[in-house]
Amino acid sequence: MKKMLLSAIAAAVALPSLAQGGYPFNPTYAEDHNIYYGLRLGWALATVNSDDDVLDGGSARSGLNIGAVIGFQLAPAAPVYLETGLSYTEKGGEGRVDGNKFTYDLNYIELPILAKYKYYFTEDFSLQPFVGGYLALGVGGKVKDYGTSKDDRAVYSSFSDEFFQRFDGGLRIGCGAEYQMIYGELGYDFGLANICHSDFDTSRTGCFYLNFGVNF
Repeated sequence: MKKMLLSAIAAAVALPSLAQGGYPFNPTYAEDHNIYYGLRLGWALATVNSDDDVLDGGSARSGLNIGAVIGFQLAPAAPVYLETGLSYTEKGGEGRVDGNKFTYDLNYIELPILAKYKYYFTEDFSLQPFVGGYLALGVGGKVKDYGTSKDDRAVYSSFSDEFFQRFDGGLRIGCGAEYQMIYGELGYDFGLANICHSDFDTSRTGCFYLNFGVNF
């Protein structure tokens, strides 16, 4: 995991120097596009890595990812942008205790802060590697204990003193592609915060996501 993170960061840092051999950056285009707005809709595949045997090694859980972003060009002479926004992301997982299945939903409002480089192949098409971080606040979710029978089933709030903490945060890396106004991206979140209440065990989220949308 650490090697993958370091490799991705190195690639994001190295790409601006490689861009000198590609399509020349157009200053006029930059002046007309120094701020952009975007809408995103996609799919998230989340896992939880934990010292707690109950949570670690469980199945991944998929969910919705939807949000809006705004990007600011940091310098007129370079296609480097600061991107932020708000998104709603559904994370979670599932596992077993004594052979009994349980699932848990962790739904967050997330605030990303990313540095993005736009490498133009043509005036209409660009690749956009990015790296940065995110902060997240849990806004809902349920823990469902299926028990050994229907009479043993129970439902609890995910964000409570018995289960998970509301605050999360970590690193985000990925790459986007834009053709005219159409945009798509693939990324990964490395959760760094301990989302459990335990002083001994740590649990951290991880999430692949695939988004599509438009930029204005």
